[in-house]
Amino acid sequence: MSLLVVGSVAFDAIETPFGKTDKIVGGAASYITLSASYFTKSVNLVAVVGGDFPKADIALMQSKGINTEGLQIKENEKSFFWSGKYRNDMNSRDTLVTELNVLGTFDPLIPDSYQNCEFLMLGNLAPAVQQTVVNRLKKRPKLVVMDTMNFWMDVAWDDLMKTLKLVDVLSINDEEARQLTKEYSLRKAAKKIHEMGPKYVIIKKGEHGALLFGEGKMFAAPALPLEEVFDPTGAGDTFAGGFIGYLAKKNSTNFEDMKQALIYGSTLASFCVEKFGWERLLTLTDKEVQERVQEFVKLTKFEV
Repeated sequence: MSLLVVGSVAFDAIETPFGKTDKIVGGAASYITLSASYFTKSVNLVAVVGGDFPKADIALMQSKGINTEGLQIKENEKSFFWSGKYRNDMNSRDTLVTELNVLGTFDPLIPDSYQNCEFLMLGNLAPAVQQTVVNRLKKRPKLVVMDTMNFWMDVAWDDLMKTLKLVDVLSINDEEARQLTKEYSLRKAAKKIHEMGPKYVIIKKGEHGALLFGEGKMFAAPALPLEEVFDPTGAGDTFAGGFIGYLAKKNSTNFEDMKQALIYGSTLASFCVEKFGWERLLTLTDKEVQERVQEFVKLTKFEV
Protein backbone atom coordinates (compact mmCIF):
# COMPACT_ATOMS: atom_id res chain seq x y z
CA MET A 1 0.00 0.00 0.00
CA SER A 2 1.17 3.53 -0.70
CA LEU A 3 2.85 5.48 2.09
CA LEU A 4 3.17 9.26 2.29
CA VAL A 5 5.94 10.71 4.46
CA VAL A 6 6.07 14.42 5.29
CA GLY A 7 9.02 15.82 7.20
CA SER A 8 12.43 17.42 6.99
CA VAL A 9 15.26 16.59 4.60
CA ALA A 10 18.28 18.42 5.88
CA PHE A 11 21.94 18.62 6.79
CA ASP A 12 23.40 17.52 10.12
CA ALA A 13 26.85 17.95 11.62
CA ILE A 14 27.35 15.52 14.48
CA GLU A 15 29.94 14.95 17.19
CA THR A 16 29.89 11.92 19.48
CA PRO A 17 32.56 10.36 21.74
CA PHE A 18 33.46 8.19 18.73
CA GLY A 19 34.08 10.91 16.17
CA LYS A 20 32.55 13.80 14.28
CA THR A 21 31.22 14.60 10.82
CA ASP A 22 31.02 17.59 8.54
CA LYS A 23 27.63 18.22 6.91
CA ILE A 24 25.85 14.96 6.14
CA VAL A 25 22.28 14.14 5.11
CA GLY A 26 19.85 14.31 8.02
CA GLY A 27 16.25 15.22 8.71
CA ALA A 28 13.33 13.12 9.92
CA ALA A 29 11.93 12.33 6.48
CA SER A 30 15.31 11.15 5.19
CA TYR A 31 15.49 8.45 7.84
CA ILE A 32 11.78 7.59 7.76
CA THR A 33 11.59 7.10 3.99
CA LEU A 34 14.83 5.12 3.76
CA SER A 35 13.78 2.84 6.62
CA ALA A 36 10.27 2.34 5.20
CA SER A 37 11.70 1.53 1.78
CA TYR A 38 12.95 -1.82 3.12
CA PHE A 39 9.33 -2.93 3.43
CA THR A 40 7.35 -1.12 0.74
CA LYS A 41 8.39 0.24 -2.63
CA SER A 42 5.62 2.82 -2.69
CA VAL A 43 7.10 5.54 -0.49
CA ASN A 44 6.16 9.11 -1.41
CA LEU A 45 8.07 12.07 0.05
CA VAL A 46 6.93 15.62 0.74
CA ALA A 47 9.70 17.90 2.00
CA VAL A 48 11.74 20.97 1.07
CA VAL A 49 15.46 21.56 0.50
CA GLY A 50 17.59 24.40 -0.75
CA GLY A 51 19.70 24.58 -3.87
CA ASP A 52 22.68 23.48 -1.77
CA PHE A 53 21.27 19.96 -1.31
CA PRO A 54 23.25 17.50 -3.48
CA LYS A 55 21.40 16.17 -6.49
CA ALA A 56 23.33 12.93 -5.99
CA ASP A 57 21.63 12.37 -2.64
CA ILE A 58 18.21 12.94 -4.21
CA ALA A 59 19.14 10.37 -6.87
CA LEU A 60 20.21 8.03 -4.06
CA MET A 61 16.75 8.31 -2.50
CA GLN A 62 15.17 7.59 -5.86
CA SER A 63 17.38 4.52 -6.29
CA LYS A 64 15.86 3.15 -3.06
CA GLY A 65 12.36 3.47 -4.53
CA ILE A 66 11.52 6.76 -2.81
CA ASN A 67 9.28 8.99 -4.95
CA THR A 68 10.63 12.56 -4.73
CA GLU A 69 7.96 14.27 -6.84
CA GLY A 70 6.85 16.11 -3.70
CA LEU A 71 10.37 17.28 -2.77
CA GLN A 72 10.48 21.04 -3.29
CA ILE A 73 13.87 22.48 -4.28
CA LYS A 74 14.33 26.20 -3.61
CA GLU A 75 17.41 26.88 -5.67
CA ASN A 76 18.36 30.25 -4.18
CA GLU A 77 17.93 29.24 -0.54
CA LYS A 78 19.69 26.98 1.95
CA SER A 79 18.56 23.66 3.42
CA PHE A 80 17.71 23.19 7.08
CA PHE A 81 20.86 22.62 9.15
CA TRP A 82 21.33 21.21 12.64
CA SER A 83 24.56 20.61 14.54
CA GLY A 84 24.83 18.80 17.84
CA LYS A 85 27.27 17.18 20.25
CA TYR A 86 26.46 14.04 22.24
CA ARG A 87 27.70 13.61 25.78
CA ASN A 88 29.53 10.52 26.98
CA ASP A 89 26.36 8.65 27.95
CA MET A 90 25.04 9.05 24.34
CA ASN A 91 21.56 9.67 25.77
CA SER A 92 21.88 13.44 26.05
CA ARG A 93 23.13 16.00 23.59
CA ASP A 94 23.68 19.71 23.19
CA THR A 95 22.39 21.57 20.16
CA LEU A 96 25.16 23.79 18.79
CA VAL A 97 23.48 25.26 15.69
CA THR A 98 19.93 25.30 14.32
CA GLU A 99 19.30 27.07 11.00
CA LEU A 100 15.71 26.68 9.78
CA ASN A 101 16.38 28.19 6.35
CA VAL A 102 13.82 26.76 3.86
CA LEU A 103 12.00 24.85 6.62
CA GLY A 104 10.95 28.12 8.23
CA THR A 105 8.46 28.82 5.44
CA PHE A 106 7.69 25.23 4.40
CA ASP A 107 4.28 24.86 2.74
CA PRO A 108 3.63 21.13 2.21
CA LEU A 109 2.26 20.76 -1.32
CA ILE A 110 0.73 17.34 -2.03
CA PRO A 111 1.10 16.14 -5.65
CA ASP A 112 -2.03 14.65 -7.21
CA SER A 113 -0.25 11.32 -7.56
CA TYR A 114 0.06 11.13 -3.76
CA GLN A 115 -3.61 11.78 -3.02
CA ASN A 116 -4.72 8.17 -2.61
CA CYS A 117 -2.12 7.23 0.00
CA GLU A 118 -3.33 4.59 2.47
CA PHE A 119 -0.73 5.33 5.16
CA LEU A 120 0.55 8.72 6.31
CA MET A 121 3.60 9.43 8.47
CA LEU A 122 3.84 12.99 9.80
CA GLY A 123 7.45 13.57 10.79
CA ASN A 124 8.40 16.05 13.50
CA LEU A 125 7.25 19.42 12.13
CA ALA A 126 5.21 22.34 13.44
CA PRO A 127 1.73 21.00 14.35
CA ALA A 128 0.13 23.60 12.06
CA VAL A 129 2.07 22.15 9.11
CA GLN A 130 1.02 18.63 10.10
CA GLN A 131 -2.61 19.78 10.19
CA THR A 132 -2.25 21.30 6.73
CA VAL A 133 -1.08 17.98 5.31
CA VAL A 134 -4.07 16.07 6.67
CA ASN A 135 -6.49 18.75 5.49
CA ARG A 136 -5.03 18.78 1.98
CA LEU A 137 -5.62 15.08 1.43
CA LYS A 138 -8.85 14.48 -0.44
CA LYS A 139 -9.32 11.09 1.22
CA ARG A 140 -8.29 10.27 4.78
CA PRO A 141 -5.62 7.53 4.94
CA LYS A 142 -6.51 4.36 6.83
CA LEU A 143 -3.69 5.09 9.30
CA VAL A 144 -2.14 8.42 10.28
CA VAL A 145 0.99 8.31 12.46
CA MET A 146 2.46 11.45 13.98
CA ASP A 147 5.74 12.29 15.68
CA THR A 148 6.25 15.41 17.76
CA MET A 149 8.59 16.79 20.41
CA ASN A 150 8.65 18.84 23.62
CA PHE A 151 9.50 22.06 21.74
CA TRP A 152 6.00 22.14 20.19
CA MET A 153 4.47 21.53 23.62
CA ASP A 154 6.21 24.71 24.77
CA VAL A 155 5.44 27.00 21.83
CA ALA A 156 2.42 25.58 19.94
CA TRP A 157 0.20 23.87 22.51
CA ASP A 158 -3.17 24.79 20.96
CA ASP A 159 -2.11 23.68 17.47
CA LEU A 160 -0.70 20.46 18.92
CA MET A 161 -4.02 19.65 20.63
CA LYS A 162 -5.89 20.22 17.35
CA THR A 163 -3.47 18.02 15.43
CA LEU A 164 -3.69 15.17 17.94
CA LYS A 165 -7.41 14.88 17.19
CA LEU A 166 -6.57 14.13 13.54
CA VAL A 167 -4.18 11.20 14.02
CA ASP A 168 -4.45 7.50 14.86
CA VAL A 169 -0.99 6.91 16.34
CA LEU A 170 1.24 9.25 18.34
CA SER A 171 4.94 8.39 18.62
CA ILE A 172 6.91 10.23 21.32
CA ASN A 173 9.59 9.48 23.89
CA ASP A 174 9.02 8.95 27.61
CA GLU A 175 10.13 12.45 28.62
CA GLU A 176 7.76 13.99 26.08
CA ALA A 177 4.87 11.76 27.18
CA ARG A 178 5.30 12.94 30.75
CA GLN A 179 5.46 16.58 29.74
CA LEU A 180 2.40 16.24 27.50
CA THR A 181 0.24 14.63 30.17
CA LYS A 182 1.80 15.73 33.48
CA GLU A 183 1.81 12.04 34.46
CA TYR A 184 4.93 10.17 35.57
CA SER A 185 3.39 6.71 35.04
CA LEU A 186 3.62 5.90 31.35
CA ARG A 187 0.46 3.78 31.52
CA LYS A 188 -1.45 6.77 32.88
CA ALA A 189 0.21 9.00 30.30
CA ALA A 190 -0.94 6.71 27.48
CA LYS A 191 -4.53 6.81 28.78
CA LYS A 192 -4.50 10.61 28.79
CA ILE A 193 -3.08 10.71 25.26
CA HIS A 194 -5.89 8.39 24.08
CA GLU A 195 -8.32 11.00 25.44
CA MET A 196 -6.56 13.65 23.34
CA GLY A 197 -7.35 11.74 20.14
CA PRO A 198 -4.85 9.02 19.12
CA LYS A 199 -6.18 5.44 19.40
CA TYR A 200 -2.65 4.09 19.70
CA VAL A 201 0.37 5.47 21.52
CA ILE A 202 4.02 4.53 21.08
CA ILE A 203 6.33 5.66 23.88
CA LYS A 204 10.00 5.33 22.99
CA LYS A 205 12.46 4.72 25.82
CA GLY A 206 15.78 4.93 23.97
CA GLU A 207 18.15 2.14 24.97
CA HIS A 208 15.31 0.55 26.97
CA GLY A 209 13.03 -0.11 24.00
CA ALA A 210 9.48 1.06 23.29
CA LEU A 211 5.93 0.59 24.57
CA LEU A 212 2.76 0.29 22.47
CA PHE A 213 -0.67 1.06 23.93
CA GLY A 214 -4.02 0.57 22.20
CA GLU A 215 -7.28 -1.39 22.15
CA GLY A 216 -6.96 -1.75 25.93
CA LYS A 217 -3.69 -3.66 25.45
CA MET A 218 -0.01 -3.00 26.06
CA PHE A 219 3.10 -4.40 24.37
CA ALA A 220 6.77 -3.86 25.19
CA ALA A 221 9.54 -4.13 22.60
CA PRO A 222 13.11 -4.31 23.90
CA ALA A 223 16.08 -2.46 22.51
CA LEU A 224 18.78 -4.83 21.35
CA PRO A 225 22.00 -4.47 23.39
CA LEU A 226 24.70 -3.50 20.89
CA GLU A 227 28.47 -3.73 21.15
CA GLU A 228 28.96 -0.33 19.50
CA VAL A 229 26.79 2.76 19.18
CA PHE A 230 28.35 5.49 17.05
CA ASP A 231 25.51 7.95 16.48
CA PRO A 232 21.95 7.91 17.90
CA THR A 233 20.81 10.69 15.54
CA GLY A 234 17.86 9.55 13.45
CA ALA A 235 17.24 6.36 15.42
CA GLY A 236 13.73 7.46 16.44
CA ASP A 237 12.84 8.41 12.87
CA THR A 238 14.30 5.17 11.55
CA PHE A 239 12.15 3.34 14.11
CA ALA A 240 9.06 5.22 12.90
CA GLY A 241 9.88 4.43 9.26
CA GLY A 242 10.27 0.74 10.00
CA PHE A 243 7.02 0.74 11.98
CA ILE A 244 4.80 2.34 9.36
CA GLY A 245 6.67 0.74 6.45
CA TYR A 246 5.93 -2.73 7.84
CA LEU A 247 2.25 -1.87 8.36
CA ALA A 248 2.04 -0.52 4.81
CA LYS A 249 3.54 -3.76 3.52
CA LYS A 250 1.00 -5.80 5.51
CA ASN A 251 -1.80 -3.34 4.67
CA SER A 252 -2.88 -3.63 8.28
CA THR A 253 -3.84 -1.38 11.17
CA ASN A 254 -4.59 -3.98 13.88
CA PHE A 255 -2.78 -4.24 17.20
CA GLU A 256 -1.19 -7.64 16.53
CA ASP A 257 0.50 -6.40 13.37
CA MET A 258 1.52 -3.21 15.19
CA LYS A 259 3.38 -5.43 17.67
CA GLN A 260 5.34 -6.95 14.78
CA ALA A 261 5.88 -3.48 13.32
CA LEU A 262 7.32 -2.30 16.64
CA ILE A 263 9.94 -5.05 16.50
CA TYR A 264 10.83 -4.27 12.89
CA GLY A 265 11.09 -0.57 13.74
CA SER A 266 13.41 -1.39 16.63
CA THR A 267 15.44 -3.62 14.33
CA LEU A 268 16.00 -0.88 11.75
CA ALA A 269 16.88 1.61 14.50
CA SER A 270 19.48 -0.79 15.88
CA PHE A 271 21.29 -0.68 12.54
CA CYS A 272 21.02 3.10 12.21
CA VAL A 273 23.11 3.80 15.33
CA GLU A 274 26.02 1.66 14.13
CA LYS A 275 27.32 4.36 11.77
CA PHE A 276 27.01 8.13 11.39
CA GLY A 277 23.89 9.48 9.71
CA TRP A 278 22.09 7.18 7.29
CA GLU A 279 25.31 5.43 6.19
CA ARG A 280 24.47 2.03 7.69
CA LEU A 281 20.93 2.03 6.31
CA LEU A 282 22.19 2.52 2.77
CA THR A 283 23.96 -0.84 2.71
CA LEU A 284 21.47 -2.86 4.75
CA THR A 285 20.26 -6.16 3.27
CA ASP A 286 17.05 -8.08 3.87
CA LYS A 287 19.10 -11.01 5.18
CA GLU A 288 20.66 -8.77 7.86
CA VAL A 289 17.25 -7.44 8.87
CA GLN A 290 15.73 -10.91 9.23
CA GLU A 291 18.72 -12.21 11.18
CA ARG A 292 18.49 -9.32 13.63
CA VAL A 293 14.74 -9.80 14.03
CA GLN A 294 15.54 -13.33 15.16
CA GLU A 295 17.91 -11.87 17.75
CA PHE A 296 14.97 -9.91 19.13
CA VAL A 297 12.92 -13.11 19.22
CA LYS A 298 15.64 -14.96 21.15
CA LEU A 299 16.06 -12.00 23.50
CA THR A 300 12.41 -12.08 24.59
CA LYS A 301 11.24 -15.67 24.15
CA PHE A 302 10.61 -17.72 27.27
CA GLU A 303 8.18 -20.31 28.59
CA VAL A 304 6.30 -20.48 31.87
